[in-house]
Amino acid sequence: MTTQIELGDITVDVVLKDIKNIHLSVYPPNGRVKISAPLRMDMDTIRVFAISRLGWIKQQRKKFREQARETPREYLDLESHYVWGKRYLLKVIEVCEAPSVELKHNKMILRVRPGTADEKKQAVVDAWYREQLKKAIPPLIAKWEPLMDVKVERFFVQRMKTKWGSCNHKARNIRLNTELAKKPPECLEYIIIHEMTHLLEPTHNSRFIALMDRFMSKWQFYRDRLNQLPVSHENWIY
Repeated sequence: MTTQIELGDITVDVVLKDIKNIHLSVYPPNGRVKISAPLRMDMDTIRVFAISRLGWIKQQRKKFREQARETPREYLDLESHYVWGKRYLLKVIEVCEAPSVELKHNKMILRVRPGTADEKKQAVVDAWYREQLKKAIPPLIAKWEPLMDVKVERFFVQRMKTKWGSCNHKARNIRLNTELAKKPPECLEYIIIHEMTHLLEPTHNSRFIALMDRFMSKWQFYRDRLNQLPVSHENWIY
């Protein structure tokens, strides 16, 4: 069941679900607010909860609206692209061979067939980013599983519009945003630890925070750094 409540000029989507606890989320890019609440909870209680978090909601919405955005990529020579936090200048080379991406010095070399459309160029680059992430993730999971005493059954890499990652704690799977291949490596490690911590604690409660403090003492620094970096023009924060 889905309904809405109004808090001044802020509309809050309320979804009643078969869950035990109430959850509040604010989504980029425009600060859409959503509350997931147990089926048994009445709307007056939900409204009081929302009002109690109004300051935090406004803070998050302000942060999203001020966050830097990348301009749309056009896949032209000398266009800036980022890999693991480092800036590369694009060089497009037309060749009669299979498309590829290569980093050489400060350049990202994109080889495509003559007449390749921008949409295809984007698909080639996106696939390359996905592969970089797939290579980087397994060693980090292997590093942290024994330290956290958890087991990740599977991980998935995909384009996500509103999150850096997600966790299905019942299936013991984690999902990671392909955009993380553009960010500094320590930001990827932070997100992996964050999602793996959800295998121990599904919510963002005080226990979750205590676990994050134990596993990665500077996690809030990396979270803030990640959320201060420019995000994809069509996107969004964590």
